[in-house]
Amino acid sequence: MASLQLATFLVLLAAAICSVASRFIVEKSSIRVLSPEHIRGHHDAAIANFGVPDYGGTMTGVIVRPDKGTTGCEPFNNGPFKSRTKRSVILLLDRGDCYFALKAWNGQNAGAAAVLVADNIGEPLLTMDTPEESRDSEYVEKISIPSALVDRAFGEALKKALAKGNEEVVVRLDWRESMPHPDNRVEYEFWTNSNDECGSRCEEQMDFVKSFKGHAQLLEKGGFTQFTPHYITWYCPQAFILSKQCKSQCINNGRYCAPDPEQDFGGGYDGKDVVIENLRQLCVHSAANESGRPWIWWDFVTDYHVRCSMEGKKYSRDCAENVAKSLGLPLDKILKCMGDPEADVENEVLKREQEIQVGRGSRGDVTILPTLVINNVQYRGILERTAVLKAICAGFKESTEPPVCLSRGIETNQCLESNGGCWQDLRLNITACKDTFRGRICKCPTVNDVRYEGDGYTSCQAVGPGRCTVNNGGCWSETRKGKTFSACSELELRGCRCPFGFHGDGYKCEDINECKEKLACNCPDCYCKNTWGGYDCKCKGNLLYIKAEDTCIAKNMSRFGWFLTILVLACVVGAGIAGYIFYKYWLRSYMDSEIMAIMSQYMPLDNQHNESRALRPDSTA
Repeated sequence: MASLQLATFLVLLAAAICSVASRFIVEKSSIRVLSPEHIRGHHDAAIANFGVPDYGGTMTGVIVRPDKGTTGCEPFNNGPFKSRTKRSVILLLDRGDCYFALKAWNGQNAGAAAVLVADNIGEPLLTMDTPEESRDSEYVEKISIPSALVDRAFGEALKKALAKGNEEVVVRLDWRESMPHPDNRVEYEFWTNSNDECGSRCEEQMDFVKSFKGHAQLLEKGGFTQFTPHYITWYCPQAFILSKQCKSQCINNGRYCAPDPEQDFGGGYDGKDVVIENLRQLCVHSAANESGRPWIWWDFVTDYHVRCSMEGKKYSRDCAENVAKSLGLPLDKILKCMGDPEADVENEVLKREQEIQVGRGSRGDVTILPTLVINNVQYRGILERTAVLKAICAGFKESTEPPVCLSRGIETNQCLESNGGCWQDLRLNITACKDTFRGRICKCPTVNDVRYEGDGYTSCQAVGPGRCTVNNGGCWSETRKGKTFSACSELELRGCRCPFGFHGDGYKCEDINECKEKLACNCPDCYCKNTWGGYDCKCKGNLLYIKAEDTCIAKNMSRFGWFLTILVLACVVGAGIAGYIFYKYWLRSYMDSEIMAIMSQYMPLDNQHNESRALRPDSTA
């Protein structure tokens, strides 16, 4: 009876899981047929959930189809596949008879750079997933090439083109838009579990956390990424809330549950223990984030796995709190965040996790562990350090990637070969080639606060303030006998103009012969001698050359002129001083008279003091 109840509970719990996880999004890449001409075009392909998709990159290769064993379920023993043009081989196989991953594994061992599986029924594209855990599926972790499923119609078109045999079928696999890359920060989340007794899945999760920890913390500390951990929980069906099984696997009156770690309700750890530790690790991240150290989550999880394992019988609250203390985390904030697992109330943290677990918009539901979501798109492929780092690097906007994304082994620097086809100045060691994770871009640079403008491919010119300090702004300049002329002017923000005394387009300037071209020194008594950037004009006899008037005058007349000028100036200055003195005296006299006139209206003058005045009009002496 007990075993029947247990079986019934597991079935209902699985049904609850399926009801929550009912929306699945197929992540796609693009395939472009380059030749033959009659089937050229773009097609979608569903990225497999194994191998290593080349996020942010492309692959050009030749479609090859085996003569025998077109399903790829058996190893290809006739040597590696090759193309006539020595391009990469993209192996086309049929769906059916075995696991998708096995097809990719056999194709990889036969020299294929990628594997396409053609669907055998007309249906929407689906994601090729990994097989269930078994000893025979250990090869899955060794698959290092990308794989994808194509629909039946496209698969048949490729097969027909190959059957003609007239020319190779060349395609380009394109993952550049498979990962959104809107800005200079990548947001990613990892759905995991604190349970370490769930077999190879748990081992895969922890191996990834340990190996990716260094990259994750460097990216987070540099502000390049925002990481959020998540944990899946389920709910207990209403009819079983009071059952022993539900009480041992759930907290908060059946609202948040996890499967029994050992699948044994009678002993060991319960699913309830796992839910509580999942909640604790969520609160550890929250507390670490509030303290400005969100990357501490990676330290806590790896330390907890080592110090508090289920196998070592140390999977407990006390062990978790000791780990938190050793990392300087505030226990009071963590406990407040966790709330009371025994209370019959909603837990805000776990409630939010269940809401996020359900996909919305372009995002699918999270149904399996582990799951990695990058820029709101579920990652497809092997959960391996380098593969995941490449996918994260593909999420940055071009030219905003952190240095780790441009390191060898992560991407190929296209600027190292022929400068990527971009403009460059070898003399100044300046180039418009900018290496990015998705490939090079040709963009005129900014050097020493001097901005360059142009198409980036054939030309770049310095513009703005300070442009003349870098290669003279690209303009003409020459020095002779200690004398320098330049066609670059700091008063102009762009362009080149030959200086006075030269003519040309500003990039090449030549001296103007003012004497030969009769541009100066044309007076009858002058004789002209051309110089670099100017001219010398002298007068015959005892005459003096006046450049502004282009004329010659007598030197003694010149002295008289100076004397006359000084005399005139002296007269003007003297007149000014005299005028000022006169004006000051006249103004003072005028003011005195005005004041006297005003005062006379209100008080008797001195000459009237002796006159007798009647006190009143009707009085007598």
